[in-house]
Amino acid sequence: MASVTEDLEMQPHGSGSLQQNVQQHRGSLHAFLHTLGLAEYFPNKILTLRSLQEIKRDSLSDKKDDSLQAIPWAFLRKLLMANTKSRTLDCASENKETNDWFSESNIDISPNTLDLIVALYACADSFLQQEMTLKMSMCQFAVPFLLPCGIQNQCTLMLWALRGVLKEWCPHSMSKSKGFVEESVVCAKIPLVSFVRLRNCSLSKSQVINHLLSESQQHHDFFCHRDMKGGCRPRMIANGMVEMCWYLPGGNTAIDIFPEPVAIANLRGDVGAFETQFAFLTQVSKAMFVFLDKFEEREQKMLVSSQQLNSKLFFVVNYQRDTHPDVKSSIQAVMEALKLTKEDIIVKSQNINMAKLTDMICSTIRKSLSEPSPSLDIESMSRIACEFGISVDELTSKASSSAEQAAQNIIKGIGVREIVVYKKNQLPLQGENWKRLAQIEKEECRLQTAGDTKLEDYKAELQQEKKIIQKTQSKYKITSAMSEFINAVTTNDSIERAFFLKWLGYKLDMRSRKCLSSLRHAFKEHRRQKDKESLAKVDQQLLDSSLGLEHYLREMGHVYEASLGSSKRLDELPTVAAELLQEGFPLELLDGDASSIPEKWINDVLMELHRMVGQKSRLLVLTVLGVQSTGKSTLLNTMFGVQFAVSSGRCTRGAYMLLLTVGEDLRTELSCDYILLIDTEGLKSPDLVQLDNSYEHDNQLATFVIGLSDVTIINVAMENFTEMKDILQIAVHAFLRMKEIGKKPICHFVHQNVAGVSAHNKLMTERQHLLEHLNEMTQIAATMEKKTGISKFTDVLDYDVELNHWYIPALWYGTPPMAPVNTGYSVAVFDFKKNMLKTLKERNDELFFNIPQFLEWTRSMWRAVKFENFIFSFQNTLVAHAYDSLCKEFSDWEWSFKRHIYSWLESATIQISNAETSSLQEVEEIVEALNGDAQKEIASQKREMDEKLKTYYKRKDRHVSLVERYKIDFIKNIQSLQTEMINTVRNKLDAAFQLRTNVAKVNELQKKQATMIEHQVLQLLKNCSSRTDELSDEDLKADFESMWNKALVNISGFKERDVPSEILKELCSSFGHLKINQYMENVKDLTEYASDKFEVSGKRHLPKLKHWKNMVARKIVKQEVQSVADTAIQNCRRMIEESAKSKSDYQTFHIKELIKKMDEYIKSVNSKTNLAFEVDLKLHICGIASQKFLEMHRRFLADKDPLKHLEAFKSHYLSDFIDLYRLNDQCQRKAQDFTQLCLKPAVTEHINQSIGTDIVDAILSCSYSTEYSSRSYFQYNILKELLEKDEFKEFVRYILHYETYVNDWIYKHIIQCFSKDLSVSKLKTKKLDSIIEKIVEAVKDSQYGDDGCILSNDTKSTTVLIQNLCKALSKVISIPKDTVDRVLFQNTSLCTPFTKNLLEYLKDLKRQLEEEITKSSDITEMLNSVSVKPQNELFKRIFGCGKQCPFCKAPCEAGGKDHRQHHAAVHRPQGLGRYRYVSTNILCEEICTSSVHGNGTFQNHETDFQPHPYKDYHTYYPDWLIPPDRTIEASDYWKYVLVKYNDTFAEEYKAKPAVYPSVWNNIDEVQALEGLKSAFCIK
Repeated sequence: MASVTEDLEMQPHGSGSLQQNVQQHRGSLHAFLHTLGLAEYFPNKILTLRSLQEIKRDSLSDKKDDSLQAIPWAFLRKLLMANTKSRTLDCASENKETNDWFSESNIDISPNTLDLIVALYACADSFLQQEMTLKMSMCQFAVPFLLPCGIQNQCTLMLWALRGVLKEWCPHSMSKSKGFVEESVVCAKIPLVSFVRLRNCSLSKSQVINHLLSESQQHHDFFCHRDMKGGCRPRMIANGMVEMCWYLPGGNTAIDIFPEPVAIANLRGDVGAFETQFAFLTQVSKAMFVFLDKFEEREQKMLVSSQQLNSKLFFVVNYQRDTHPDVKSSIQAVMEALKLTKEDIIVKSQNINMAKLTDMICSTIRKSLSEPSPSLDIESMSRIACEFGISVDELTSKASSSAEQAAQNIIKGIGVREIVVYKKNQLPLQGENWKRLAQIEKEECRLQTAGDTKLEDYKAELQQEKKIIQKTQSKYKITSAMSEFINAVTTNDSIERAFFLKWLGYKLDMRSRKCLSSLRHAFKEHRRQKDKESLAKVDQQLLDSSLGLEHYLREMGHVYEASLGSSKRLDELPTVAAELLQEGFPLELLDGDASSIPEKWINDVLMELHRMVGQKSRLLVLTVLGVQSTGKSTLLNTMFGVQFAVSSGRCTRGAYMLLLTVGEDLRTELSCDYILLIDTEGLKSPDLVQLDNSYEHDNQLATFVIGLSDVTIINVAMENFTEMKDILQIAVHAFLRMKEIGKKPICHFVHQNVAGVSAHNKLMTERQHLLEHLNEMTQIAATMEKKTGISKFTDVLDYDVELNHWYIPALWYGTPPMAPVNTGYSVAVFDFKKNMLKTLKERNDELFFNIPQFLEWTRSMWRAVKFENFIFSFQNTLVAHAYDSLCKEFSDWEWSFKRHIYSWLESATIQISNAETSSLQEVEEIVEALNGDAQKEIASQKREMDEKLKTYYKRKDRHVSLVERYKIDFIKNIQSLQTEMINTVRNKLDAAFQLRTNVAKVNELQKKQATMIEHQVLQLLKNCSSRTDELSDEDLKADFESMWNKALVNISGFKERDVPSEILKELCSSFGHLKINQYMENVKDLTEYASDKFEVSGKRHLPKLKHWKNMVARKIVKQEVQSVADTAIQNCRRMIEESAKSKSDYQTFHIKELIKKMDEYIKSVNSKTNLAFEVDLKLHICGIASQKFLEMHRRFLADKDPLKHLEAFKSHYLSDFIDLYRLNDQCQRKAQDFTQLCLKPAVTEHINQSIGTDIVDAILSCSYSTEYSSRSYFQYNILKELLEKDEFKEFVRYILHYETYVNDWIYKHIIQCFSKDLSVSKLKTKKLDSIIEKIVEAVKDSQYGDDGCILSNDTKSTTVLIQNLCKALSKVISIPKDTVDRVLFQNTSLCTPFTKNLLEYLKDLKRQLEEEITKSSDITEMLNSVSVKPQNELFKRIFGCGKQCPFCKAPCEAGGKDHRQHHAAVHRPQGLGRYRYVSTNILCEEICTSSVHGNGTFQNHETDFQPHPYKDYHTYYPDWLIPPDRTIEASDYWKYVLVKYNDTFAEEYKAKPAVYPSVWNNIDEVQALEGLKSAFCIK
């Protein structure tokens, strides 16, 4: 009697939505697919692996499936993560309400698991089928061997799907040697044992097989059966499928069931319904077990007619006590007909349990296997299948067939040759030349083997050798193998290309497995014997003999790079590689064989990818690091469903990257478009640890990939910390370096092979122990990297001992090779993945690199790795750009701060000038109050600037994290700016007070004399008015002239101050307690000290020290001191002249500021000079100052001369006298006089004094603004101009007197700007419009009294009006009170007409000043007269700290004045900075960027002229950072300059010409400029 279960398999019935849908299309595959939501993928098989690898919200969900349509995706998601629970289908059940207690209330609507698998195979493309098969095999699930009939009613042998399954086993014949077999299941000749059943069979053969295969270990369901979830549902489309799995021995006779591997096939459904499958299995099987309860007549005929059975047939009969005798007889009849014996039947009686039954079957199988007969591999079976009308997936695909042929052609080309010979002939570009190039590039950076050769000569030799190799590489013709390979991968058919790459990979791997086994065995022997020399030799042989798909892809990159120098560029190759990346193929990033990166190839491939994705290419980079063979690749493959190569060897070295798309629903949350996975070779290989370069290789690789990564997973394979110590040390160093440049990777520690639900809690001690080690390593790393303030690991990373550790059970559940993947492994990996991405979502303020930025970062990182000392800093272009952007913004904030304070200061100085009080004490109180207000203003601006900096560091568009380390520098710069502005304001207010004091004395005398004149005028008016006769104007003028001449007889001028004596007194006091009497006792007249040129005297100015006996040394020091003295004199002279050109009087603060400036220069050479030098230099500069300041004082006295002042008002007094005599209306004239005598000078002075800030704004907002955008760009422009001018003297000035040169350049540049595009007139006119508008408004407002009423129309109100006006303008313009008093002398003007006239004359004044502005627009005069000097402000903006490289004199380009380290983008041959070899006096040709990384020494004053290693230059120059040149061409500019002017420089410096490499002669002006652009990142 047939069981109910067997009937369910054949006849779909039952309730639920699945049944309702399927019944509409009974037996229809399409109907079933439609029910599962898969109809759109069939029959075109468009369900792809790539679509499943996309990181979407659903892929991170582990919630229970709430619909049938969700089941396939949940199954695939779990399967791709190798989850052995993936066949357990959880779907919501249908609730059926009923009063029957025994009826089914919850009806499972899930499909049968086998139906689901068949449906997915029907919808999947070939590559997804292959991946599904591989993952099912890993989980020890039976995989489809024959897929049941589809649309064309033909079953399919899944040869291609099985081709990716690779198995390892140890047959008992190899157990003693500990050898193993590694083979593809498709190619391995493994005997096949098949299991089928008849229609009437109550025994579950799948369960029997599962028990059989699980006999040696814990039970595992290899095959789905009725008692599994999803197994009891009726099968709709899976009957007729043949599944296959393998039993593989492990070499342990105590455990293994069979001594050799066995393949097990299981036909689903009644064998009678699937005669084709049965017939095929009988032909290819070693043995076939037929399960039955009884025979039906049709089945008897089928079996009896199958006389030509290749396989041995065995019947497994489920015999019960109540079995009918006819059943027994029918079985005997069939056995007799088939000539079977009693040994060929296994009877399962009620007394035989499952264990006994499986033992019986095992014994039968063993016996069958022992019989000599050939076994077939699956490839052979596929040929037999075709004879039975069974299709083969590989053969039905034209793309696969043509791709296999192309791959086979390449394999044929290998022939019987040794791989090492083949690679040399057919893949030559990745051979010795490429490896030598890699060595040269590193040696160019490290300069370790220069020996006695001069560094620049050595570098030139390396460069020449590199060019020769590159030329040789470019001459290679494409080999036949690569021609075939490139033709295959450049096909337009992406599917055919993917097939080709898979085919070639399989064929090469199969060949390599045969070739490498003996070498691996030899390697193992040498390792056991600890034979270091032999070990290295065999390791190289392993590398040479290894040939895989990666070698052809690598060669393709080299072919492309070689083609760039020829006329036949292969521009399509980067496109092909970019498409492969998009399709999920890994791209080699780092060639581990040569330890190098094909930078041009990688760049062009990724840039092509960037173009393909529409420039939306933000990358989240994730890397796994760990000890070799600890499951790093498996972890990534499980986590993301990808296909990184997994093996236990280290034949292929380096790093590979693979691209995963981020779904649209997660791109915003993760702030990226793609996840870039980087898989690396294993570190700390126990096999290679004995080799000399092993540690260096691991160090480079780990540092490089950590530097590239946003997330680093450190794979700890076991709790044995010793094994991981070196890797963690490397990682800590790398993280520390990343912190220094602002990159903030996340680090997770994954502990594998840790089981138990309490592992996390129980291993708390171990985690703390690990943290202690990490802290210790951090301290060591910080000491080695010379970083202070870093003492623990959490100072380097955002690390939480609880959240950044993950415990993952062992990968295998049991003993391989029969162990399935541990369910806990995939679940733990999924949990880790989910939480890791959740953490990234929470940090979505991070700005990930797009592809161009990632490439730039990669170049910088690789350059740092090549230099070994990992100096990132500004040689990283992205950091440089981020830093440059911040500097530009900061400069703008800084100027905004200054401009605001200058505007306030202008108003404050006007207030001091306009103070109504005559008491100096009250003025002083006003100044103090203003100082207090200034502090508040400055503090407010400082807070605003702090906030701007804070906001800037929150931005997501500028990679601000890269400049995080410089934040403290900019904070200090803000503080310095605050201090600077406080001092500036204080000095300016003090100067304004002193000026007010001096002017008050002048005004007092002028007022007395004016009062006397006014008295004389009134007396004359009285005398003339008392006369009876009418006087004519001529008479009045004559009388006035007579009176005027008599009155001026007694007018005297001001007494001249002894300015030189005052300066001398101030100079003497500046020396403090220094004993200077012997130097100063004969100083009488300072002006005498300015006449001669100042020259440094070796005897008088330099100390007498033993190490200076060498004449060259003394000459060097003397030249250095003379250069500083010349610079001091030039810049102090400029400072003196700027001050002296102002219209104010000489004041004490002028000389104090000058002495302060001199002290800065003297301090820089203090260790090289004595007190006599300081005294003489100061006397010389003060002599210049005494002359200029005396002239300044005399100009002031002349300008304020009382007689001159009165003469200026003579016509005004005459007019007043005549008007008063004739009783004329004065309104018009008084209004005009007030406008011309009071307002015009004030307005003119205001415009001339305040326009300085407007000039700066104009420069910074015009087309010339880029010159001042940043210090680096300023440097580039200056150097470019020097190259174009090509004047030797200019180069010398730039190098030796950099500050002076920059000052002069800016001054000339401003004049040039205003001579071309900018207009002084426009700036002044704009200023004029603004001030006239304010005056007009003030006039209108002044018509009202304190009570708010309009002033009455009388003369008194006119005075009130003017007083109101002066008060209203007291913060705007400076109107001298005495001048106003002169104008108001005997005023008779009425208020209303006066006001009207005043407004009219203001219009005239505006027109008059506009004309004057147009006529006089001398920018030079204006620059000298403004209070805020534009040239000084622009100088401060771009000059910075002014420090120069101690070796080559390159100027520092660090932002602000207050920074921790100085740096320069371009360094020079040191001889240009006057550095020479002390022993020979020959100018040094070495560039300091090379010297500090070589093994040479330097000697100068700082080292007491004793040799000191360049590498330890920080000992003497701790605040200088001299990184390597960004490229070898970066210094071409200065090489060109040295070559061109070598003799001239030598003559100028009184030295012998430099001896430089001859190749420098080949550098022309164009190359020099290109090198400059490269150095400053100018595109």
